[in-house]
Amino acid sequence: MLRRARRMAAVFVLLCFSGAGMALAATPTVALPDFTGIVQKYGPAVVNVVAHYKHASEMGDDHPGEQQTQEPQLPEIFRHFFGMPFGPQLQRPDRGGESLGSGFIISADGYILTNRHVVANADSVTVHLPDHRSFPAKVVGEDKIYDIALLKINATKLPTVQIGNSDDLQPGQWVVAIGSPFGLDHSVSAGIVSYVGRALGSQDQPAVPFIQTDVPINRGNSGGPLFNLQGQVVGMNSQIFSTSGGAMGLSFSIPINLAMDAERQLKTKGFVSRGMIGVGIQDVSSDTAKAMHLSDENGALIRSVQPDGPAAKAGLKIGDVITGFNGKKIYDSAQLPPAVAMTAPGTEATLNVLRDGKPMTVKVRVAEMPRNGLSPELFAGAPPATSGSNLLGLTVQDITSGMRQQLGYSGKGGVVITDVEGPAARAGLSSGDVILRVGNKPVNSVSEFRRETANVKAGSTVLLLVSRQGQNQFVAISVPEK
Repeated sequence: MLRRARRMAAVFVLLCFSGAGMALAATPTVALPDFTGIVQKYGPAVVNVVAHYKHASEMGDDHPGEQQTQEPQLPEIFRHFFGMPFGPQLQRPDRGGESLGSGFIISADGYILTNRHVVANADSVTVHLPDHRSFPAKVVGEDKIYDIALLKINATKLPTVQIGNSDDLQPGQWVVAIGSPFGLDHSVSAGIVSYVGRALGSQDQPAVPFIQTDVPINRGNSGGPLFNLQGQVVGMNSQIFSTSGGAMGLSFSIPINLAMDAERQLKTKGFVSRGMIGVGIQDVSSDTAKAMHLSDENGALIRSVQPDGPAAKAGLKIGDVITGFNGKKIYDSAQLPPAVAMTAPGTEATLNVLRDGKPMTVKVRVAEMPRNGLSPELFAGAPPATSGSNLLGLTVQDITSGMRQQLGYSGKGGVVITDVEGPAARAGLSSGDVILRVGNKPVNSVSEFRRETANVKAGSTVLLLVSRQGQNQFVAISVPEK
């Protein structure tokens, strides 16, 4: 009986597996896409970009490179530009280094697109082609707000990519990335589009509507192309979200339409123009919607209006809610900045607005955004003042209470940087950083900053304590010898 029971059980198990196999065999299979054609045809146009630095302290303000000796304490979840851990990262070891990234050839005569943070403040740049040729590259132009850089190498008859239309992308579509993660040239990875038009917040490239994908990309992929299944470049790989620095299925690419518009402007005039309407905005919370008698929480709530700016001239007021811009619905405040930025200055834009709960249409003449990307209303009413020594390359202002939230700085005292050049730029400082100390002396006003920097001399080094988005870091500015 026991043997018979065992035999029956065995037969039952076999039948179960056999039946399952028959069921599986009957299920129609769906072939996954084959990317070999894309890689073979357009892979030769994807390059490795190496930025060289005589001193690591001169590396780009948002791209320290690969050869750091240590990293600061960061939040559990933090962002990586591919090649750098996100954070203030303002001070680098005082030695040379290289920063690795990717790029792609857009014209046979040697024009190449990459991320600005890959080559920022580099002493020299080298481009390595898949056919093992190497060329010194000239940085034709760069734009920090879009994080785009245009390079040129002295070569002809180069393989090029095919440029697509990022406006046609939809969530669920397959995409392919080619680049140099961790310096491993010509690596290929694939995934799907997770979201289009992703805004990452007011402190992180608010003018860029990112393409979000789950493509596994890592450090060194920065500046590399994102292809659709037709082999067209639809994005430039730029950022990831990660708890470890590795790929976690949250990757962000700059839309190629935006990148190519920046490329054309950099090539023709050396800078990128963007639109602005002169308003400070915030999300509509549930409590705000209730208090304002709104039917939902959609839109961008105007909390400040730049005096004599485009919005003010058009009659927009504090308390108005912008729900549409040129036919595009605005569901939250993060959607408005990229829509406005990509509108050509001088264009008349149509805004859908709620005022006291009632819909209205407003025409606004879009103005040009300042080159440093900071809203002019941020520094309104604060008299500009240069540092005590022009040798530092700094322009600073007193901080008003209205600036602190936008700067991500809740402390007391300090002066805010409004412009940088020369030594300050090479040290990684940028507009919007808050200087708290010069040496061991706190500075709480422009006059105190002037006093503490009055005796700066050529060949000296000045140590500053700086806050960027609420995180403090010491920065040493080395003033060159005359």
